[in-house]
Amino acid sequence: MAKRETVSGIAAPLPLHNLDTDQIMPKQFLLGIDKSGLARGVLHDLRMDASGSPRPEFVLNRPEYQGAKILVGGANFGCGSSREHAVWGLMQAGFEAVIAPSYGEIFYFNALNNRLLLVMLAPEIVERLMTLVSDPAQSHLTIDVARQCVRTLDGTEYAFELPERQKRMFIEGLDTIGMTLSDGDEIKAFEARHHAAHEWMNIDLPAQRRAAG
Repeated sequence: MAKRETVSGIAAPLPLHNLDTDQIMPKQFLLGIDKSGLARGVLHDLRMDASGSPRPEFVLNRPEYQGAKILVGGANFGCGSSREHAVWGLMQAGFEAVIAPSYGEIFYFNALNNRLLLVMLAPEIVERLMTLVSDPAQSHLTIDVARQCVRTLDGTEYAFELPERQKRMFIEGLDTIGMTLSDGDEIKAFEARHHAAHEWMNIDLPAQRRAAG
């Protein structure tokens, strides 16, 4: 994955508290054995009516929010089951970040490990941003991951915290395996020290030497 330090684009307001992973990705779309084809299931029952037609009043069906990259959501976003498909679907639908007061714990780490950026801000700040982006003329936000701040069109900035590991993974384009491999030299140095102190554990040594140890 390419390196990047910012997410910038249209932000869509989704003022729903306790939006769970079944609402984000309903179970009827979990039929495949891979990650493909999940975009059509994202928020399906909110986007579509019982006949399968788009609800014109729903924010993501409105023309001014087409191509939105950021969701501004309510508290406890992504609660419920641990289905990683909710994260994959949001990303396939073009979303690169979510801003909310809090998240379901498993969803939070599933998202960050897949490089879907989750920004956590105080409820009153999220409410301010929700009101702001509800005006399509003010809906553009920039999230500066390197500086850890959200910036509005008028230049107002709101700082947020992000675990250093997840920050590095996002900026450097690393998944969990890539993150581990990037520490390869340190891992090898630890292994050498550990085996020097505990030779009997080193499977590369001849068996008789390990037995003698």
